[in-house]
Amino acid sequence: MPCERKPMRYGHSEGHTEVCFDDTGEFIVTCGSDGDVRIWKGLDDDDPKFITVGEKAYSLALKNGKLVTASSNNTVQIHTFPDGDPDGILTRFTASATHVTFNSSSSRVAAGSSDFMVKVVEVSDSSQQKTLRGHEAPVLSVTFDPKDDFLASASCDGSVVVWNIEEQTQVISWPLLQKTNDVSNAKSLCRLSWQPGLYLAVPVDTKVHLYKRGSWEQVSTLSDDLLTQPINVVAWSPCGQFLAAGSVGGLLTMWDVNSKLCVERCKHEKGFTVCCLAWHPSGSQIAYTDTEGCLGLLDGLSTSTSVPNTPAKDYDDLFDNDDDDRLMDEGLSDTNSPVKKPAAGDDDDDDFMPVTGRVRNRGAILDDENSLDTGSLKLGQEKFGDDDDDAGSAVVPAAAPLPFRPIYEGPLPTPPQKAFQPGSTPAHLMHRFMMWNSVGIVRSYNDEQDNAIDVEFHDTAVHHAMHLTNSLGHTMADISQEAVLLACPSTDELASKLQCLHFSSWDTNKEWMVDLPRGEDAKALCLGQGWMAVATSTLMLRLFSIGGLQREIVSLPGPVVCLAGHGQQLLIVYHRATGFDGEQSLGVQLLQFGRRKKQIINGEPLPLSQKSYLSWLGFTAEGTPCYVDSDGVVRMLKRSLGKNLGNRWTPVCNTRETCKSKSDHYWVVGVHENPQQLRCIPCKGSRYPPTLPRPAVAILPFKLPLCQTATEKGQMEEQFWRSVLFYNHYSFLSSSGYEIDEDGQRQSQKEQQELLMKMFALSCKLEREFRCVELAELMTQNVVTLAIRYASRSRRLALAQRLSEIALEKANELQEEGPEEQEDEYSIVRLLIGRMVKILMACVQVPDLGKPPASSGQPRVTNILDNMMSSRKSTPLGGSAGRPNKSPVLKPLAPRPKSKAVSKKTQESTEPAAEQQKPPDIRPPASTADNTENKRPKTGFQLWLEENRKSIVADHPDLEETDIIKEAMGRFRTLSAEERLTWTERAKGHTGDAAELKKRKRVEGGDVENENGQAEADENNAKKKKSLDPSSKLSAFAFNRT
Repeated sequence: MPCERKPMRYGHSEGHTEVCFDDTGEFIVTCGSDGDVRIWKGLDDDDPKFITVGEKAYSLALKNGKLVTASSNNTVQIHTFPDGDPDGILTRFTASATHVTFNSSSSRVAAGSSDFMVKVVEVSDSSQQKTLRGHEAPVLSVTFDPKDDFLASASCDGSVVVWNIEEQTQVISWPLLQKTNDVSNAKSLCRLSWQPGLYLAVPVDTKVHLYKRGSWEQVSTLSDDLLTQPINVVAWSPCGQFLAAGSVGGLLTMWDVNSKLCVERCKHEKGFTVCCLAWHPSGSQIAYTDTEGCLGLLDGLSTSTSVPNTPAKDYDDLFDNDDDDRLMDEGLSDTNSPVKKPAAGDDDDDDFMPVTGRVRNRGAILDDENSLDTGSLKLGQEKFGDDDDDAGSAVVPAAAPLPFRPIYEGPLPTPPQKAFQPGSTPAHLMHRFMMWNSVGIVRSYNDEQDNAIDVEFHDTAVHHAMHLTNSLGHTMADISQEAVLLACPSTDELASKLQCLHFSSWDTNKEWMVDLPRGEDAKALCLGQGWMAVATSTLMLRLFSIGGLQREIVSLPGPVVCLAGHGQQLLIVYHRATGFDGEQSLGVQLLQFGRRKKQIINGEPLPLSQKSYLSWLGFTAEGTPCYVDSDGVVRMLKRSLGKNLGNRWTPVCNTRETCKSKSDHYWVVGVHENPQQLRCIPCKGSRYPPTLPRPAVAILPFKLPLCQTATEKGQMEEQFWRSVLFYNHYSFLSSSGYEIDEDGQRQSQKEQQELLMKMFALSCKLEREFRCVELAELMTQNVVTLAIRYASRSRRLALAQRLSEIALEKANELQEEGPEEQEDEYSIVRLLIGRMVKILMACVQVPDLGKPPASSGQPRVTNILDNMMSSRKSTPLGGSAGRPNKSPVLKPLAPRPKSKAVSKKTQESTEPAAEQQKPPDIRPPASTADNTENKRPKTGFQLWLEENRKSIVADHPDLEETDIIKEAMGRFRTLSAEERLTWTERAKGHTGDAAELKKRKRVEGGDVENENGQAEADENNAKKKKSLDPSSKLSAFAFNRT
C-alpha cells in the first residue's frame, strides 16, 4: 500500500483543527480555532471558500449536502454545502459542544458537550431530540452504530459508554481512559470510530481495542512497536478492512484488521499532534490535521489486499523494482523507519517488514474475499461462533504468538523539491502570477471566459502594458528590461515551446519562438542582459541570445530547481543528491558571462534552514545573489575579495519574526541593498497572494542574527557588519566595469568608520583595551588618528602607543601602494599624524611629578562624535591645567639618549617632562628632523593647500586645523585629473629650487643655527607648514619610562 505524503500547508490559526471530505471527494472541508470553516478544492488551493461560524469551531460533520459545526457559542449549527448558507441551529448546550457526527443515513446528528451531556437530534426536525445523561465529565467524542441502534461516547471521566438511542440508557461502560477535568487537559481525544461492519475501535493509550457489536467483548488489539505516545484519533476505511490512527507524537499508522498487520506508517513532517483523520470516499487518500492548524494529505493508498504467493527468501528482496522506482519519484512516503528492531511478524520465518511496514511478498497472508484462508476462517468461527448478520466482516485474530522480525529504521529519503519559477504562484490556480519582479508583473487568467496573459511594467517608460492570448498554454514566464519570455510544457501532439517577445528590438520582428526537442520539457527559465537561459527535463541548460541565437548547451549535474539571471550573471540551483530526514540536498552554480566568462560558484551546497525548502531565488537590484527558504530566512552572497577565501552565504533577515500568526507568510518580490529594503507581499493564512485585489507591497528591514542585539554593543556590531555586507557590491560593480555612486560609497565608508569609533569608545568605557586594538585594525588611517586622540585624552597611554604602531603600519601600507595613486591621501595622513602627535605630547608633559596620573580618577569622555570633530578641549588636561594660557612646547620626537641627569631625576617618574631635558641632549634629534623634512619634496596637494588655505579659512572660519585639511582634501579631489597632475608637476619643480636654496642656507648659516637656543629651534619648527615624516613623528610614542 505505497503512499505519498504531501507537504503540510497552513489552514487555520494554531489550535485544534478538524477535517472531512464531502460525499464525492471533490472538496476537503476544515474548521479551526479561528472560527472559520474552509472549503478546499485540493491541498494546493490557495483561495479556499470560507464560512465564519463563530469565535472558535471545535468540530464539523458533512454528509448529503449538510454541514454541521460545533462552535464556541454553545450551539450546533447547520449550513448548506457547498454554498455555506446558514440553515438554522440544531441544538444548544450550556457549555461548548466538543464533537459532532452524522449517522449513516444523515438523518440524525449526535453531539457531545462539555456540560457532560450527549444529544441526538433529528436533522429534519430539530425539536425531536434525545438527551443521554450519565457521564460525569466533558464528552470527548461520539459515534453512531452503522445500524443506527447504538451510540458510543468517550468522556473525560475515563469511561467509554455504549448507549441505546431509543431507550436512552447505557448498554455497557468500559473504564479505559485516564480521568481529566476538561477536554483541553485530556491525554487523548479518544475519537471513537465504528466499522461499517460490526466492530467499535477505541484508542486506548498506544493501542486500539476492537469490541464486537452485540456481545460487546474485546476481540482484538492492534498495536505497533513504533507507537510510543497515545493514539488521538482512529478512522475506518470505506471498505472497513483498514484502520488508520493518528497519535499525539505525529505518527500515522494503518493496520489491516484481518491480519492485524501494520501496512503503512507515516510520520508528521514536524512531529505535531494529529487531531483528526478523514478517508477519501474512494479509499485512496487520507486527509489529516494537527494542533498547529495545518492540513496534510496521504495520497496513493491502495485498498487491494491481493499479493503474489511468492515468499521472500532474502531481506534484499523487499526492495524490489517497484520500490526503487518509487524512491526515485518525487512523491515519496516519508515514513519513520530506522535500525533493525524486533517486531511482530507472521508464521513464515522468511517474512520481514519493510520500511513502510507494508507486507510484501507474503504468500497466503493477505487474501481477497474469493480466496480466504480456510484455516484462518475456521479458527475465527471456532472462537467467535457463527453470526449470519456479521458474515463476511469478521476480524480474524492471530492463532499464535508471532515471532519477532527485524525492521529497518534508518534515515528516510526526502521527496525532492519540484522545479519552480521564483516570483510565481502555483500553476494549478486559474488566476495566478506567472512572474513578479522588480521590472513588472505577468498575470495568467485561465477560466471559462478567457485564457490570457497580462504583462504590466512598473515603469511605463520601459514599455506599455500588453495583453496576450495564451493559446499555447504557457505556464512559465520571466520579464526584463528587454523582453518577455514564455514557456509551455509539451503535449502528446506538440513539443515544449519557448516564446520570446523582444520588445526592445530596433527591427520590426519583435517576436520569435523555438521548439525544444521531442521528450524535453522546459522546467525553469530566466532572462539576463542580452541573453536567456532555459533548464529542461533532460538535465540540459540551453543558452540563447535575446535575438534567438543558440549560444551554448550545458549538462546540469542534477534536476534543476530554479534559475535566476541579472546582467551577465546566471544563478542555477539543482538537486545535488537525495536528501534525508526532511532535508533538501541542493547545489548552486553562479556563472558570469561577458568578455571574461568565469564560474564564480561551482556546485557548492546551498545552505537551507533545517527541514525547509527553497522558496525564492534571485538577485538584488545591485546584482548580489540572494534567496529565501520556506522558514522565511533571507540569505545573501558575501563575495570574496581574496583568492583563498570562498564566497559565503550570510543570513540577513528572517521574515517569520514579523509574522503575527504561524499561518502568515511574506512573499518576496525584490531585494535592494541601497537602500536596504526587502520588498515582499504579506499573505495572511497562505504562502501566496491572490491576484485580485492587487496586493500591496510591504518593506521589511534587514537584521543580521548576531548575538545580544538588544545591547548597545550588539546593535552597533550588527549595524557595522550589515553595512559592510550591503556595500560590498561597490567593489564588484567597479571590477565589472560598471559606474558606481562614489558619493554613496564614501557615505557608506563614513558610516562604517563612525560605528567603529563608537564601538571603540564603548570598549574604552568598559576597560576593554585589547578589543580597542582589534577595532583599530578595521579602521582607516584617518580614524586611527582620532582613536589615538581619544585614547590619549582618556589617559590610556599604553593603548595610544599600540594604536600609534597600527597607524604607522597603515601609513607604510599606503605609501607602498603607489606614490602616484595614493599621493593625495598620504599627504593628509602625514598632516593628521603630526597634529595627533602634538596633542599626545601635550598630554604626556606633566610638570607635577609627585601627583599620580589623572587617568584613574577622571571620568571617561562620553560624547564620542564631539571629540572626533574637535582638535583640542577648552579645559587643558593633566599637567597643563596650571598654565591654561600657555601652549605646550613641542619637543623633538626622536628617542632621547640616556644621561645621568635624566636618570637621577626620573627614577620615581613614569613620564619625564620636556622642560627637564638639557639643550645639548635635544640638538641632534632636531637636526635629524630638519634634514628629514628638507629631503622630502612637497606634494601637489600641499602646494595647492598653501595657495588656497586663505579661501578655505574665509569660507569656514570655525574649522580647526584637522578639519581644514579634510575640507581641502575634499576640494582637491573635485579637481579634474589634468588639474591635479599640473599641481603635482608644479610641486616637483618648486621643491627642487627650494631644496637648493635651503642647502646653501645650511652651509652658510650652519654655525649660527648651532649657537641658537632650543627655544629658537622650537619656534622655527612651529612655523613650518610641512609635516614631519610619519616614522619620526610616531617615534614619540616609543618613549622610555625610567
